[in-house]
Amino acid sequence: MTFENLNLIEPILKALKTEGYTTPTPIQAKSIPLILQKKDLLGCAQTGTGKTAAFSIPILQLLHENQGNDKGQRKIKALILTPTRELALQIGDSLAAYGKHTGLKHTVIFGGVPQKKQTDALRAGIDILVATPGRLLDLMAQKYVHLQHIELFVLDEADRMLDMGFVNDVRKVLKVLPEKKQSLFFSATMAPEIMKLSDTILVDPAKVEVTPVSSTANTIQQSVYYVKGPDKRKLLLHLLRDEEMESVLVFTRTKRGADRVAKDIASAGVTAEAIHGNKAQNARVRALDNFKSRKTRVLVATDIAARGIDVDDLSHVVNYELPNEPETYVHRIGRTGRAGASGIALSFCGADEVPYLASIQKLISKNVPVIDNHPYPLTAKDFAEAASTIKEQKKKGGSRGGRGNWGNKPSGEGQQRSAGSSNGTQSRSSSANSNRPAGGPRNSGGGNRRWSSSKPKTNA
Repeated sequence: MTFENLNLIEPILKALKTEGYTTPTPIQAKSIPLILQKKDLLGCAQTGTGKTAAFSIPILQLLHENQGNDKGQRKIKALILTPTRELALQIGDSLAAYGKHTGLKHTVIFGGVPQKKQTDALRAGIDILVATPGRLLDLMAQKYVHLQHIELFVLDEADRMLDMGFVNDVRKVLKVLPEKKQSLFFSATMAPEIMKLSDTILVDPAKVEVTPVSSTANTIQQSVYYVKGPDKRKLLLHLLRDEEMESVLVFTRTKRGADRVAKDIASAGVTAEAIHGNKAQNARVRALDNFKSRKTRVLVATDIAARGIDVDDLSHVVNYELPNEPETYVHRIGRTGRAGASGIALSFCGADEVPYLASIQKLISKNVPVIDNHPYPLTAKDFAEAASTIKEQKKKGGSRGGRGNWGNKPSGEGQQRSAGSSNGTQSRSSSANSNRPAGGPRNSGGGNRRWSSSKPKTNA
């Protein structure tokens, strides 16, 4: 199937062709026809599935087809509500790309920055508004935003809205929207509270579900390095010597950790910046723009700050610290391998993080291949000491978290190797080498062979 099979109008097809997109992802192929039929939609899709294009493309088409019916200043006909500034900006970029030939206007509003530029755009008149809840309610109270003409409403990343405490703000917005409208509701998970919220928004919705959050895209090559915490910095710098790691998103668990890692990388002569909630909004936007334009090679981020980051051809994601919630791992590595492209996900696992890795592998129903042959490996003693420490913490009722256990440890050294040799090292068979991710040392040692990481851009 191609986008031409979805009955899209020529202005949008022309824009998609310019962007290099030809084949819709499953969420796009399923959602676009239903939205064009003006049905309410309940979509369950994890990050990286092409969800933004799944709703932005048909919204542009529906509004373009009705263009010219109103006289005078443009009125806001579509509202897209999203939890984070980064995701709002990403959606704005998508609308600009896909709608460049439609004549439609949009703007993005979010907090943390002066409002004048945003209110100037609202005064000039727009067709589509992308907003975060807080700034939207603020500008509604100031009478800059009027929503009585809304025909299309999108609630994006509903699960994250609830996680971040925005549910009451969402309900306030819903109260002022017209009763007659088309509503689209997207969430990565469908917990009972999510379904309850969707029932207040949708009327007889069509339902679309793609890859659940418990799975990772097949286009992502995953691997893990067992390494001591103090050696993670050295291992990351060692891997960054590989020129194929051309665009790298690094995850830490804390804001302070993100700053420290970015500083360490920059001190080694590699362009790097950090992005997290304590950064000023203009600094976050600048860092993201620099990363997208390849001025910055490495972006170090916390989980909330990275939600919504959508970078074309992101070659690598590095879990500098494993998350203590396994679902977060799926969201993290979903930043690469997006929309059918290939990507590499590398994880650093300290001996005390093995329970986190066990939880991740249980969730995704697969063992993550281990790269043994690197300069800073853990020893059996390291694992034994960490296991003893965690055992003592559990006795005291103070385990540091993780929902897994210490199962599947060959020779006392962490999780089972995917190639599984009896001495705890990865097999040197040709099949093991052929699966080696770019950016990791070759298991057979030696040589300067480059491994392909090309990612054809065929999907939106």
